[in-house]
Amino acid sequence: MRKTFTALLALAAFAAAGVSAAPTLARERFGVRYEQIPAGAYSIVAHVQAKPGQEAALREVTLPLVDLVRGDPKNLVYFLQEDRARPGHFIFYEVFATQADFEAHNAMPYVKDWFDKLPALAEGGVQVMRMEVLGHGRPR
Repeated sequence: MRKTFTALLALAAFAAAGVSAAPTLARERFGVRYEQIPAGAYSIVAHVQAKPGQEAALREVTLPLVDLVRGDPKNLVYFLQEDRARPGHFIFYEVFATQADFEAHNAMPYVKDWFDKLPALAEGGVQVMRMEVLGHGRPR
């Protein structure tokens, strides 16, 4: 208990000084490797909406993707999010160094399997925005 209190005091001190410990904690916990993200990295923002009554089923087949994709050495960042106001509306945020890395990810059996299940569970499939990461990053 005392260690937890001390850690909370340290975080409060960092916050008061304008220093955020959250990015460091996020990198350690989730393995986000910001220093490995090259300038111009290939990024995806995608969303899928469950059919009425299929929210839980879509969530059940989608949640395993988190560990599978994060375990892919070519994946640099992966977040699955669900809209609190619209259960069953999922947003994906993915970063790969190159488009080829992303295409290789989409060719994985577990991704193909997930896409095969979508027609029964989701309205209109997956809507995808293909993005480029801007800002600080190592040169390609």
